[in-house]
This record gives sequence, structure tokens and C-alpha cells, in this order.
Amino acid sequence: MGRFDFQEMLSAFIVLFAVIDIIGAIPIVLDLKQKGRSVNPMKATLIAFALLLAFFFAGDMILRLFQVDIASFAVAGAFILFMMALEMILDVEIFKNLGPIKEATLVPLVFPLLAGAGSFTTLLSLRAEYSTLNILIGLTLNMVWVFIVLKMTDRVERLLGKGGIYIIRKFFGIILLAIAARLFTANITSLIEQFQAVK
Repeated sequence: MGRFDFQEMLSAFIVLFAVIDIIGAIPIVLDLKQKGRSVNPMKATLIAFALLLAFFFAGDMILRLFQVDIASFAVAGAFILFMMALEMILDVEIFKNLGPIKEATLVPLVFPLLAGAGSFTTLLSLRAEYSTLNILIGLTLNMVWVFIVLKMTDRVERLLGKGGIYIIRKFFGIILLAIAARLFTANITSLIEQFQAVK
């Protein structure tokens, strides 16, 4: 599990906060409610948390099954984070949800907004740098925050306003872009060293 490190925990929290981006998802949640599609905050939070935990612990086993190491996955994860950052900064849609399920709590709220490809990739990518304990604490705090925001969606929108939500989304998009660059450079070096060792 590793030793508790406040700096690591805070870094993991911020990365996951930017990727999950529940504040940026508020307009989507409000739109779902206006269309009469009910959203259950507790159910959504618990299912998303369970999915993220399952992938965090079983994802490593899946990688070993396909003979992929954490560093390689982290580099791939950096590309995913990079594209998600572009979505947030440039207001473009790269990841589209074209699934057949219409129930709002599960789709699109739990998947792909809360527990999607970006979140899964980020969790395993973080394992390349941080201890399990600090990542789990950061994830748990994010899930608490997700529940609070979903429970108070209308109030949060009134408090921040559309402009405030827009600015926060842009700000975390830039942070996510920087994190993607750091994740890529940190792990590509390890892969190059492994390649040179094999040669």
C-alpha cells in the first residue's frame, strides 16, 4: 500500500479531479434532468467508485495478461489525458457516447463521465508514480466531492454561474495538459532505457 504522503495524495487528488471533472459535467447533468432522465447521486457515486476500485486493482492483472507494463500503459494514458485536455480547452468532442443504454444514472453519468476510459487510464498511470494508499485516498476524496456536487447540482450552478463553470473547465484543461506532458516524459524515458537494455 505504501506510506502516506500528503504531497502525493494531493497530486493524485488533483489529477483525478481534473479527469473526472464533475464541475464540468454539471451542464450535462442539468440537461439530463430537464429531459426527464432521473439521476440518483448516491447510486451514481457508489457504482462509479466500485468500478474505479475494481479496475485499479484488477487492471494490473489485465495488463500482465496482455504482457503490458505500467510504464507503457502510462504513456498510452498520457495520450488519453492529452486528448481529454484538448476537449476541455478547445471545446471539441473527441470521446463520443453512442451506446444504446438510455438510463441516465448509469449512462452517461457513471460511464463514461465518472468512470470512463480517462479515469481508468489515469488510475493505472498514477500507479507508475504514486503509492497505492495515496491514490486511494485521492480517489475516495474525489468520490465524496462527486456526491456533494451531484446532490447540489442546481445550487452549484447558481453559485458558479455558466461563466464560472466554463472558466474552471478551461483551467483544469490546462492543468491536465501539463500532467499529460509530465506523465509522458517521465515514463517514455523508462521505456527507452528498457529498449536500450534489451539491445
